[in-house]
Amino acid sequence: MGTLHFRRIERRRTARVALCVDLIVHGETENGKFKAEARAVSVSGHGGMMVLEPDVEIGQKLVLINMNSGQKTECNVVASKALRDGERYVAFEFTTSENNFWKMCFPTAGTKPMRRAVPALVGPVPVAKAAR
Repeated sequence: MGTLHFRRIERRRTARVALCVDLIVHGETENGKFKAEARAVSVSGHGGMMVLEPDVEIGQKLVLINMNSGQKTECNVVASKALRDGERYVAFEFTTSENNFWKMCFPTAGTKPMRRAVPALVGPVPVAKAAR
């Protein structure tokens, strides 16, 4: 989950997780149908963000295939940002939330991240004596 400004309320339904998953993406552009390989770089229970080469538009429907599990699902493009090398970041949202496309459990909305325990010091820290 990203760092939030103290006045901002987290509006995501499930937390984002940085996870790389290889995908096959099927879609249609004005030039016809396409099939492309992509990589999800951030996922949540309701969608994610991937790096994709073909140009897609907001609202466009895509079919994703998870290369790890072989599972297929539909999604809608919600944002697209071009990168310098011709690829683009594409944010997407699943059309149904009933499948576990990523094969993992996500924390519920509003859950705070766990904090790491700080190891306790065993004894006093030795102080180095000054050289004469």
